[in-house]
Amino acid sequence: MATALNASQSQQRPWPEFWPRAKRRLSATDPVLGGIIRQHPRIALRPRGDAFTTLARSVVGQQISVKAADSVWARVTAACPEWSPRSVLRRRGSTLRNCGLSQRKVEYLRDVAGHFADSGEELGRLAQMSDEEVIAYLTRIRGIGRWTAEMFLIFNLLRPDVLPLDDLGLLKAVGLHYLSGRPAASLQRGEGRRLVTHIASRWVPYRSVATWYLWRSLDPVPVEY
Repeated sequence: MATALNASQSQQRPWPEFWPRAKRRLSATDPVLGGIIRQHPRIALRPRGDAFTTLARSVVGQQISVKAADSVWARVTAACPEWSPRSVLRRRGSTLRNCGLSQRKVEYLRDVAGHFADSGEELGRLAQMSDEEVIAYLTRIRGIGRWTAEMFLIFNLLRPDVLPLDDLGLLKAVGLHYLSGRPAASLQRGEGRRLVTHIASRWVPYRSVATWYLWRSLDPVPVEY
């Protein structure tokens, strides 16, 4: 299963096998990104936990700051000390709301937990799917949109070439470093979105890595899901 595979990978090495190669390639093709990479020499993407944990943490983190998400997540896992899909399903909605989740996020988290409880073997085949196949599969689950599926691709399946165009942190960093401080809101659709895609074309096939370092340029503490 994908969960077992990723746990094994994380034990064998502290970062994805493509990471050093990606750093060299990005530094050579993009001087701006190369400078950011040199400023963060001793950190790299590290996957956190199994597939269910990655998606559950992504749901918790939707539309709130990293700091707030970390706080809510700590309370959720404390309320479910034997962490598993079924333990989440056993908790009262009021218990989860008291952790800082909105009613909508409680529903989303329960739906994710229910899907994992019922479809474990099917979910285990995600590692064999293409990026777009994974996104199509996961977005059938209530509460998981394209952004959440892309975080799963980056942090759980360790896919190297994901460009999360709906991520405000990425858009903010691109505006700051490449577009003279242009606000992220102007890059969310239309011409702005096409411009970000064009800038990111120089990062292929390591757009996940470029995105991760651009996040670091805004917040040195690594984002993990």
